[in-house]
Amino acid sequence: MSIREHLDISAYLVIGSENCNRPVEEVVKAAVAEGFTCVQIRSKVDSAREMISVLEKSARVINELGKSDSVALLVDDRLDVVLAARELGIKVDGVHVGQSDIPVEVCRKFLGEDSIVGLTAREVSAVNPALVDYIGAGVLHPTDTKQDASSVITLNEITELVKVSPIPVVVGGGVKLKDIPALVKTKVQGFFVVSAVAGADNPQLAAHELVTAWHDNL
Repeated sequence: MSIREHLDISAYLVIGSENCNRPVEEVVKAAVAEGFTCVQIRSKVDSAREMISVLEKSARVINELGKSDSVALLVDDRLDVVLAARELGIKVDGVHVGQSDIPVEVCRKFLGEDSIVGLTAREVSAVNPALVDYIGAGVLHPTDTKQDASSVITLNEITELVKVSPIPVVVGGGVKLKDIPALVKTKVQGFFVVSAVAGADNPQLAAHELVTAWHDNL
């Protein structure tokens, strides 16, 4: 059974070298150990080779935790990095793209049916559920990693999106621990965070608190 068939986006970490003051794989290990179910490597500053190195180290710590078959490791935007990493024997499970990035049909063609393809979208009409596994929506609050306030999504909009979406929805952008109970009430399938874990003084504690809050409010 491929990881695509049992994809879990309930606790989703987005991380790159520019988001933390320690090695990315240390934060990935802490988050996955505490129950994070999906990891996306996203960097606007790293070279392809640097991203491949981060993927290799992240894949290794996920494997050391015995979670390679249950925790998806994805890459933001860079289909080339996914393909190169796989060619080098690194277990990368798929890609996440925006509507102005590489088209999802191209991602699916090159990655195959067993891979995960996620898409940033606010409208279900923009999504082909035959090609896309989940929708990423946000931002919940403007943040340093996404400062455009016009992109803010309300809790009511999340609730409506979840109702009409034929595929799972994960919401993030400035999500903090206090936001989790309200997000659970929208019936969204998961939350994603960057700074709440990557920028925390104690990433493992931050991850534990977020995952615990999610499950306690279901």
